[in-house]
Amino acid sequence: MDFRFWKKKESKKKKSIVREWFDAGIFAVVAATIIRTFLFEAYTIPTPSMEKSLLVNDYLFVSKMHYGARIPMTPLSFPFVHNVMPIIGGKSYSTAIQWDYKRLPGFSEIARYDDVVFNYPQDENKERPIDKKENYIKRCVGLPGDSLQVKNGMLYINGAKGYEPKYKQFNYIVTTQSNTPINPEILEEMELYPNDNGYFPNTFALTTEEVSDLKEIPNVKITLVNEILERQPGVLERGIFPGDPQNYNYNNDNYGPIQIPKKGSSINITPQNVALYATLITQYEGHTLNVDSTQVVIDGQAVSQYTFGKDYYWMMGDNRHNSADSRYWGFVPEDHIVGKAWFVWFSHRPGGLWKVRWNRLFRGIKSLEK
Repeated sequence: MDFRFWKKKESKKKKSIVREWFDAGIFAVVAATIIRTFLFEAYTIPTPSMEKSLLVNDYLFVSKMHYGARIPMTPLSFPFVHNVMPIIGGKSYSTAIQWDYKRLPGFSEIARYDDVVFNYPQDENKERPIDKKENYIKRCVGLPGDSLQVKNGMLYINGAKGYEPKYKQFNYIVTTQSNTPINPEILEEMELYPNDNGYFPNTFALTTEEVSDLKEIPNVKITLVNEILERQPGVLERGIFPGDPQNYNYNNDNYGPIQIPKKGSSINITPQNVALYATLITQYEGHTLNVDSTQVVIDGQAVSQYTFGKDYYWMMGDNRHNSADSRYWGFVPEDHIVGKAWFVWFSHRPGGLWKVRWNRLFRGIKSLEK
């Protein structure tokens, strides 16, 4: 007689603690990767180029949703690492699979004067894929199709005065009357930190209010750097884009006018203006380019016009005299855009995490700029 109907079904074997933790870890990695790729990502301000709007050691969340999340172009990558493996070094990604640029629908288009995170177009490592280039953050001051010019330090967009930071800064040399450095304890108390601007020691980016405060200190000597550099219209500055002194004598305070390329629009292209668009034509849009004194040759054919295949943007820092921005390396293509700076979740002064800037915690970017 078969008595199997009396037997209880054997329960499934219970997972071990190690297996449960492993499964939980895999789920956490997958979930965090999806959030980081398609929703938002943490980012740290490493340089003073956006001060005083965004400060060094501001920790941000950058929204991928506002402009539409970019589908990963290099999908084979170590989780939570941008381009270089920590400790051991080397690439954190594989280029065995490369996908074309595509972007999901977003909440909005890039608006003029948004704080934008993007992949640095002129990354020192030329072999890196677009989405593995270093991340930069600047203010988008020029949109596709805009005319842009800087005159005596003032930004002009389409002929009208553009955005002027609330706490505008200029570079000053701050010493004592005997030309010795000022007491560092005074500078620490005022949260003033020197710039290594490649020109002069003891240089600080200061607001008008900070200059007034320093002048009240006995024996302090303050010199405006621009008075020494003489950045007048038509005076070429070293390292300024596009690096063509014969046709573009631009400097930090006097730049342009230039036209920012818009997808589908065309320009007359000549040996005299091609330098402004050469990187765009070759590196960003994949054409060959040859130029002599009489003609421009693209993909083996002499041309007098060029039609842009992408939208481009012009990025500048709020600290206009201490910002490596589009004035030095040019246009930012649409496929390099990462996302919109959203809010500051943590901030601390240089010197340690315990030096918290309490008034900046969990503040929206726009509220910090008012």
